[in-house]
Amino acid sequence: MRAVNVCYCCPWRLLLLHFLCSSSMGSPSPSTDPEKKVGSQGLRFRLAGFPRKPYEGRVEIQRAGEWGTICDDDFTLQAAHVLCRELGFTEATGWTHSAKYGPGTGRIWLDNLSCKGTEGSVTECASRGWGNSDCTHDEDAGVICKDQRLPGFSDSNVIEVDHQLQVEEVRLRPAVEWGRRPLPVTEGLVEVRLPEGWSQVCDKGWSAHNSHVVCGMLGFPGEKRVNMAFYRTINKFKVKHKPQLGRGPSKRMLAQKKQHSFGLHSVACVGTEAHLSLCSLEFYRANDTTRCAGGSPAVVSCMLGPLYATSTGQKKQQHSKPQGEASVRLKGGAHPGEGRVEVLKAGTWGTVCDRKWDLQAASVVCRELGFGTAREALSGARMGQGMGAIHLSEVRCSGQEPSLWKCPSKNITAEDCSHSQDAAVRCNLPYTGVETKIRLSGGRSRYEGRVEVQIGVPGHLRWGLICGDDWGTLEAMVACRQLGLGYANHGLQETWYWDSGNVTEVVMSGVRCTGSELSLNQCAHHNTHVTCKRTGTRFTAGVICSETASDLLLHSALVQETAYIEDRPLHMLYCAAEENCLASSARSANWPYGHRRLLRFSSQIHNLGRADFRPKAGRHSWVWHECHGHYHSMDIFTHYDILTPNGTKVAEGHKASFCLEDTECQEDVSKRYECANFGEQGITVGCWDLYRHDIDCQWIDITDVKPGNYILQVVINPNFEVAESDFTNNAMKCNCKYDGHRIWVHNCHIGDAFSEEANRRFERYPGQTSNQIV
Repeated sequence: MRAVNVCYCCPWRLLLLHFLCSSSMGSPSPSTDPEKKVGSQGLRFRLAGFPRKPYEGRVEIQRAGEWGTICDDDFTLQAAHVLCRELGFTEATGWTHSAKYGPGTGRIWLDNLSCKGTEGSVTECASRGWGNSDCTHDEDAGVICKDQRLPGFSDSNVIEVDHQLQVEEVRLRPAVEWGRRPLPVTEGLVEVRLPEGWSQVCDKGWSAHNSHVVCGMLGFPGEKRVNMAFYRTINKFKVKHKPQLGRGPSKRMLAQKKQHSFGLHSVACVGTEAHLSLCSLEFYRANDTTRCAGGSPAVVSCMLGPLYATSTGQKKQQHSKPQGEASVRLKGGAHPGEGRVEVLKAGTWGTVCDRKWDLQAASVVCRELGFGTAREALSGARMGQGMGAIHLSEVRCSGQEPSLWKCPSKNITAEDCSHSQDAAVRCNLPYTGVETKIRLSGGRSRYEGRVEVQIGVPGHLRWGLICGDDWGTLEAMVACRQLGLGYANHGLQETWYWDSGNVTEVVMSGVRCTGSELSLNQCAHHNTHVTCKRTGTRFTAGVICSETASDLLLHSALVQETAYIEDRPLHMLYCAAEENCLASSARSANWPYGHRRLLRFSSQIHNLGRADFRPKAGRHSWVWHECHGHYHSMDIFTHYDILTPNGTKVAEGHKASFCLEDTECQEDVSKRYECANFGEQGITVGCWDLYRHDIDCQWIDITDVKPGNYILQVVINPNFEVAESDFTNNAMKCNCKYDGHRIWVHNCHIGDAFSEEANRRFERYPGQTSNQIV
């Protein structure tokens, strides 16, 4: 399994770092090995490629006067540690593959590099030998080093390549400001940030491909046609008039505030680039007196994706075009526009193998979903492992395809890939400013505290608190997302221990979220009239956020394989009755005579997220049940239901988490949780908890159920007591046929595993509409 790459962001600078291995940096003591000394003296190292930060990039080595790269085959974090020390950094925090920082040129010096991480020089690591490689530059390895220098490192080790400028950041500046313009800004003058400040781009030769790249960088899926006559009118107005207060409509022409400052010209993009830096372009020299003669600043207009068009009120435009179900989706991401890539094939969702996964393929996914280009193409199940089919492998996109399915790919087989290689993406998003309308106060870190929201109009803005009534995990998830802090570990209704600020007014109440909103304002809540059952700052909402979360999935095939009926004597069900595991009619049964008819099955619950699943309550509050002789860490861990086709519940069961533990784990994962001797309870990432069919309460009491066709439904963590990265996959459904003596359970699947059409076919199972056996 390959390690994964790490997020990069502005500013982009192309710095090359080099130093001689003969120095003692990174080595505990000078080496007396003559071969190593010669090899070290003959090597120089640098970071190259863009866009990137100064402490990350493609690794290049100069040997015998020739610069070359390293192949990513067998590359590990240990090798990255050694190379970062060679470059003058203390250690590595990550590494990249598949030429993330662009393909290099020249020789590929090292292949199958294998280091322990403690070597003082890369010459001590095993490899195929210098210059012996079967790779191409599309497989160039990169490193992300910790931004901390080794003692003795000096600035003389940093040089610029050809002293070239690089585009660090791009923005759209509105040419006309109509009072308070809503975010995100979708149209304006293109400006790039250079070392001397923000500059405009000459529009001579400007093409739709250039606009496409700019819009993608700024988080928009595509560009629109610009009304250039409007901007030419502004330029004429700028020359002939000076702005006067109190005249004309309430608008300020920002372009008048300063003369055009051109810094870039001759931009020529293909349209598939992930960043403007990757396009052909030229910078004006400092002594250029005439800039963009006869031209104007380049103007771009971008289209909002559906997610943001809806949130900004532009619904009419989106709803005018009927759209079918998407063929791609993201799962498991902590922030909007990121997650594990899943594609729809033959009515079933499956994942994508990360082999040859790159920015071009990731950008096709991002644009298809209504975001901009990809910031990162992630490998190694960075956003958690999927479950079920792997539909695609070795996807090769040019970047111009409208859908991932239009890209060439390889047919997948069971031996080709595993879910530990699930591909993921991080997309560029438009700036909406929602994070400025919310903050946390009083917490021990920036990830926790009492929630405060900003309300009012410009000039009369104020901060206030949120009523804690009905505040739960789903509301906390939205708050953490709006804050940019990932998931919610807890949603708290009492925050007296965080009472450290001077904000005391409750300005929002009745907040009810589905969990998918981008901000709390999109959730249902009371309007101007605030109603709170429990008054005072003590009972206001708070959150504890986290960048990672668990994700529980039920192994649906095991339910189908193990389901059977048992007629169990009442005298064996006293403990089960005490824990409310039987239907209500059992209370009037003739105890201890007679029996109850039970539908039994096994439950194997996997944690495929990025954090361990732990009970919300600490062990000090677990409840001891004398009858079964165990503790309950969660009162309700799963719901078991038998439903009619119209959703009416005819039988139910529930399972308390009397023992959350790691029954088995994946090959490379160790067990952490065991219930014996009052041990810690939970489910480790990569492990599963097995509730066998033959233990108490692992059933549904169907004594009162009449013969017919039904739906068996199992829901994990039904009350959202513990935060997860994805709640949509917590339910499992099966078709169920019962003739009064036997039962057939089939077509079991996770709730979000099927397409919408496949789910409709499932619900129209023959015979269910009349509830008769067929």
